[in-house]
Amino acid sequence: MLAVLILHAAAALLAPFLVRALGNRALYLLALVPASTFGWTLSRTGEVSAETYPWVPHLGLDLALHLGTLAWLMLLVVSGIGAIVLVYCAHYFEQGDPALGRFAGTFLGFATAMTGLVVADDLLLLYVFWELTTVFSYLLIGHKGEQAAGRRAAMQALVVTTAGGLAMLVGFVMLGHGAGTYRWSEIAAGPLPEGSTVAAILILAGALSKSAIFPFSFWLPAAMAAPTPASAYLHAASMVKAGVFLLGLMGPLLAQAEPWRPVAVTAGVLTLLLGGWAAMRQHDLKLLLAYGTVSQLGLLTVAFGAAGRTAALAGAALLLAHALFKAALFLIVGVIDRQTGTRDLRDLSGLARRSPGLAAIAGLAVASMMGVPPLAGFVGKESLFAAFEHGGATDRLVLLALVAGSALTVAYGLRFLWGAFATKPGVAPVELAPPRWGFVAPAALLAVTGLAAGLGASWLDGVLTPYAELFEGPAEHLALWHGFGLPLLLSAVVPAVGGLVFAGQRRGRAWPRQRVPQAADVYTRLMSAVDRAAVEVTGATQRGSLPFSLGVILIVLVIVGASTLLLAGAPWPAGLRLWDTPLQLVVGAVVVGAALVAARSRRRLTAMILVGICGYGIAVMFVLHGAPDLALTQFLVETVTIVMFVLVLRRLPVRFSARPIRATRIIRSVIAVSTGVVAAGMAYVAAGGRVATPISTEFAEPAVSYGGGHNIVNVALVDIRAWDTMGEISVLVVAATGVASLIFRRSQALQRRRKEQGAPTSQHGSWMRAADNPEARRQSIILQVVARLLFHTIVLFSVYLLFSGHNAPGGGFAGGLVAGLALVTRYLAGGRRELNAAAPVDAGLLLGAGLLIAVGTGAAAMLAGGQVLQSALVDLTIPVLGHLHFATSAFFDVGVYLIVVALVLEILRSLGAELDRQHDAAAREERRALERQKEPV
Repeated sequence: MLAVLILHAAAALLAPFLVRALGNRALYLLALVPASTFGWTLSRTGEVSAETYPWVPHLGLDLALHLGTLAWLMLLVVSGIGAIVLVYCAHYFEQGDPALGRFAGTFLGFATAMTGLVVADDLLLLYVFWELTTVFSYLLIGHKGEQAAGRRAAMQALVVTTAGGLAMLVGFVMLGHGAGTYRWSEIAAGPLPEGSTVAAILILAGALSKSAIFPFSFWLPAAMAAPTPASAYLHAASMVKAGVFLLGLMGPLLAQAEPWRPVAVTAGVLTLLLGGWAAMRQHDLKLLLAYGTVSQLGLLTVAFGAAGRTAALAGAALLLAHALFKAALFLIVGVIDRQTGTRDLRDLSGLARRSPGLAAIAGLAVASMMGVPPLAGFVGKESLFAAFEHGGATDRLVLLALVAGSALTVAYGLRFLWGAFATKPGVAPVELAPPRWGFVAPAALLAVTGLAAGLGASWLDGVLTPYAELFEGPAEHLALWHGFGLPLLLSAVVPAVGGLVFAGQRRGRAWPRQRVPQAADVYTRLMSAVDRAAVEVTGATQRGSLPFSLGVILIVLVIVGASTLLLAGAPWPAGLRLWDTPLQLVVGAVVVGAALVAARSRRRLTAMILVGICGYGIAVMFVLHGAPDLALTQFLVETVTIVMFVLVLRRLPVRFSARPIRATRIIRSVIAVSTGVVAAGMAYVAAGGRVATPISTEFAEPAVSYGGGHNIVNVALVDIRAWDTMGEISVLVVAATGVASLIFRRSQALQRRRKEQGAPTSQHGSWMRAADNPEARRQSIILQVVARLLFHTIVLFSVYLLFSGHNAPGGGFAGGLVAGLALVTRYLAGGRRELNAAAPVDAGLLLGAGLLIAVGTGAAAMLAGGQVLQSALVDLTIPVLGHLHFATSAFFDVGVYLIVVALVLEILRSLGAELDRQHDAAAREERRALERQKEPV
């Protein structure tokens, strides 16, 4: 099963490239993937299999897959119809459609997610695939992004199904917590956990929203904005079946919760009737089928929600039958739309005469939908009537509703056939180009399969009975003939009543509107209210004022933090230790004093220097606490930060703006003091309230034996907790890219920038590589000499820190910062041209190279048979150099080094070089303006 998922995912990734290379023919090749899954599933008929692969062992999460009877049936539907629809797409889409590759990739991505949903045994894994189907359906519904209707429909489907999915997730967590496991096969084998009533309701909410059951029915007809092949697959055969599948999967256990059966059956009956009623009002063939799908999903919900043995067996048969006939009908609508240019039944006439084969296929599919023997729809519907035949008054009422809903199904089925193929008086016959047989064959195959499934009802009964035996209650079997009885009588009454209803509508009477409040209106008003509230809240809090925004954030911090500390019983430590050594008190006093003076400073540069003193003071604190690695990093970060501040302060006024009025100063002071007190209290409680032994106490031994280094901090960063570091350097890459894009506002290569700035490629004989430029001439010659003397020494020292960090203070981060400071000296000495001459490399390439090396280190470990980012120890004896001992995690540190250097280089070019260029451009423009003013008139 895992191989099936991997094959589908690989096909989804390759689909755009195959379509680009082979055109529409690539869809035939891609169809082999779900077709192979269909064949594999058929070969597992009657088997129950399970597979488990480790996923997140520390959280107890596994890739647990299980193929039972219902999953087997659903996987046949997902894979078989998926393959057929892909073949259909080769004829449906025009040759050279630029969006076809994206559609094919998204389609197969959805098929992958749906396959995973069907075979997932772990509830959390099932939820992951559940939400993936939501995301892919959003992309398929909104395939034509230029159409506003498609975008609205996609967003509506996303919001509704995601909200239901979140409710379902809470139900899964409650159910798994109560059972002590998230493995559904284990939960289903035991008794219902206590307190599962709420969990059952939440899971029902997720299932009903996914399958468009009342009151969530409104999103499905709107989703018909998707291309017709997507509608045939998502909204007839697979995605909307996910909720019904979940009802059938969990019904044997969760039906023991009191709300399960009444909620599911009531919602299903309402959906059956309302959907069928709405279908009778539609003129668009696709919308008619959409509302019909809603109605049929209600029928399936009744079958699975009843949680009886016969009803469950009927539900399984109807699930297969509905997938076959409804997918076929959608494909037929696609053929009609493509060949005639319309789906409006009022404009279609004489189609049966011009295309009798297409009409015959549609008639076969509609007959199955109406429950005409010997088709699959008849087998399932008659069994469902039998499931409610011998019950009490409630079951008889449900049976009456099923008859009424089935009669509506017959009526809108006849309306579909009449609207699509009949010759209508006063309507000119449509001009129909004969469709290619390959365009019609997929629908024909599905319709004929529905006939074969009905004729093979006895075989189908034998295959599906193991699933039905999971339920309690009397057992009936699937068959074409059960003898005379009430189910057979009702199966005869339903077509007669439905025919009368359709005939009554054809006499010219307008079909009445529903009197039930429309959930779509509720959704629209709710979303409008949310949008309006968002506008009001944003307008009130995001005024473009930095002091106001920070004030709101800090006030919330103070309120929440103080409430927690004072009211939540925070574990305050018993004793208060002010310091370990008097030097800490001295350093602390310096930090506090610098902070207070910085708050009162009127000059920006003075305030920045004082804030830097605070940072250096914290670094000294690290030294006094015996943390040289942290101290070194803090010193370097503070130095680089000061440089960056200086680069920005050059373009800002020397002094701060006018001081605010007295009341504002008081408010700011209160917020500042309150924030400091609350933050200190939270830190004190957090540090003093620790009850568990820190995991870092166990790092010393594996740092040597596992990581091969004596510097525990560095080994933890590049080995023991390398995943954390991977996330952090990824954030650095994103931050560097963001800074550059905000400053430059355009994409350009380094060589183009250097060419525009007039930087020479080499300056042989010059003290600085780009010394002959105006910026360098404005700098002190002493600074240039010192920069020249120190640059290579600083770079060598950074390399030393890089490779010595595994056993001594240093590492890739510290080494990268030191190398960055070397570049800072070159920039300060010679300006932007000197910086480009000293570092003739694009920072973006350096960022990518660093990230690639870091990721490649992890991938290499996995390819070598170890875990991702696992390091290996290497001991070599090299002539002259002697014994060499190092860990492969050093390569990971090299990646960190390159990323940090690139980050500093990008910031220097953005905040330094680019601002210099803008300043020079502004100065030149000002000089030109003055010269123009001096010119004689």
